[in-house]
Amino acid sequence: MSVLLIAIFFSLLISSRPALVANGFRFLTGSKWDPVTDTFQSLPFVIGTLLTSLVALVIATVLSLALAILMGEYFRTGPFASIMRTAVELLAGIPSVVYGFIGLFFFVPAVRLLQEAVGAPPYGVGILTSSLLLAFMILPYSASIGREMVTLVPSDLKEAALSLGATPSETVWKVTLPYARSGILGGVLLSLGRALGETMAVTMVIGNSNTLTFDILGPGNTMASLIANEFSEASGNVYLGSLIEIALLLFAISTVINIAGKIVVNRMAAV
Repeated sequence: MSVLLIAIFFSLLISSRPALVANGFRFLTGSKWDPVTDTFQSLPFVIGTLLTSLVALVIATVLSLALAILMGEYFRTGPFASIMRTAVELLAGIPSVVYGFIGLFFFVPAVRLLQEAVGAPPYGVGILTSSLLLAFMILPYSASIGREMVTLVPSDLKEAALSLGATPSETVWKVTLPYARSGILGGVLLSLGRALGETMAVTMVIGNSNTLTFDILGPGNTMASLIANEFSEASGNVYLGSLIEIALLLFAISTVINIAGKIVVNRMAAV
């Protein structure tokens, strides 16, 4: 596996060499993307990727934690538990392009109403729309792993807490969740990896604007969406190399986040 990752890295590095030479360090710090003048800078797409993924992660973490507790603690068996598990598995199996249509027909009108209510331009599409859609796409992964971690908590610990006078809710918050926190965090980080690389669904609802913005109600773009939109029409070595350099940057960001996540999970598991 390590050999494969190294091979992918060097393949992207070699293919992006013309852009690395032409763009230099300003590729990471600038905010202009103009194929006409061969000016390629990645900051808007890095910010868009991180902003979209982190907002989606916050939303999905809250929902997945609630589902994990519900399925792993209160409804472990029975018809309702079976229905919930089946629904979560079905959500994980829906193709991303179908999620994109769900976003267009449901999330875009809802966000447009919110934008009108706060006085923002009523685009409908934008960073918030893609974040909401991403949250529901990554929810099954973190919820499933969280449920497994909750069910693995030894019953002796919970019974001891109850015998000492703790209520069921106190047992969940003070015994179950602290014991399962490393596994739950691992599920969250796995979801973040899925969110960073999601392409089709995000492309359909994010607005595909190449300008730098921190406004979650406005349109934006991600690194994966940029590659999907422009790779087929890229002409010239620098243009094509810049898109591959975007892919290399996305690969590096995903690798750093995964390594950092493993370090955090291992430290939390050791506490």
